[in-house]
Amino acid sequence: MRRRAATLAPQLAAADPDALALALAAEAMRRHDAMLAGIDRYRAHPYRRALDDPPALWAAGAARLLDYGGDGPAVLCLCSLINRAYVLDLSARRSLVRWLAARGLRPLLLDWGDLEPGLDLGRCVTERLEPALAAAVAANGGPVALLGYCMGGTLAVALADRRPDAVGALALLAAPWDFAHGDPTGAVRALARFDPVGPAPVPLDLLQGYFALLDPGLAQRKFARFAALADGGEAEDFVAVEDWLNDGVALPAGVARDCLRDWYGDNAPCRGRWRVAGRLVDPARIAVPTLVAVPGTDRIVPPGCAAALAAAIPGAERLDLDAGHIGMMLGPRAEAMLWRPLRDWLVSRAPGAMPPRRPAAPARRRTGRSRPAAAGAAAD
Repeated sequence: MRRRAATLAPQLAAADPDALALALAAEAMRRHDAMLAGIDRYRAHPYRRALDDPPALWAAGAARLLDYGGDGPAVLCLCSLINRAYVLDLSARRSLVRWLAARGLRPLLLDWGDLEPGLDLGRCVTERLEPALAAAVAANGGPVALLGYCMGGTLAVALADRRPDAVGALALLAAPWDFAHGDPTGAVRALARFDPVGPAPVPLDLLQGYFALLDPGLAQRKFARFAALADGGEAEDFVAVEDWLNDGVALPAGVARDCLRDWYGDNAPCRGRWRVAGRLVDPARIAVPTLVAVPGTDRIVPPGCAAALAAAIPGAERLDLDAGHIGMMLGPRAEAMLWRPLRDWLVSRAPGAMPPRRPAAPARRRTGRSRPAAAGAAAD
């Protein structure tokens, strides 16, 4: 910023102050109006998610293991606890799990549902992930591959470390590990100081505010861009992502404390202090083929935060991507940039599969909650 200011200094010195003030006010109003136009268009857009969930292979509490079929090796897919798991099954145009199921793999997506109040991170691993992994192994007839996106990748590291006999390969996509990296606005330090009081869950809107601080100008830019988009697939993709972002869940107090205090505050995973059910989580013990995808323009999980896992897991392969946290998964270049190399890697390294068994649990559809009066989360 100082270098940019230095280049402007001569022009500022020569400018008429009154004319400059008027020009700045006009530009600020133009950007403000463009953002509001985008928000209004988003709220009125006719797109609604209308994908039916596949049958559930296993369930416990609010969590379900959704079986997307396919004739290849099983891949247990884990996502964040904050946002809904259908980020991997966003729409007919943008569904990684359906795409993989049609190309030689059998994705099993863990849908966390609305997290129960008594859960903490340790119980999420021992009472949800480990039984879900056992169900996946039984369905596959042997070890499965793990795919973890964002916070789901961090949890996948704990699961792979605790159950090495059940995991045959590990793919980590923008998974945070070294929380000391990248905090230009102080949002991470603010999160680390937050300590939930009592048993009440931490509401999504509070967490959204912290994430918005990672790039305070993003909401204005993205809604102004949306206001200018032509009708069609790209506009629908934008609405689908925004609906997903605003359809998050409240975090149980125990989960919030563990994430904010231990991860963001103490950097416990990277410092070798994170324990699950009393046992330290050590990525150095992971001996299966591992792929670590690192988005180079990620603001939510900065590159150094995710790349730490590539250094911590022996023999891990690193895939660097010119994309942001959500763009890597759902952007127009996602298939070529991430989906295809990820599929090829999984097919070549995932353990073999038994013939798929189709469960008979009824399907359930999630369409997202009503759109908010104003934009919530930030996304890159």
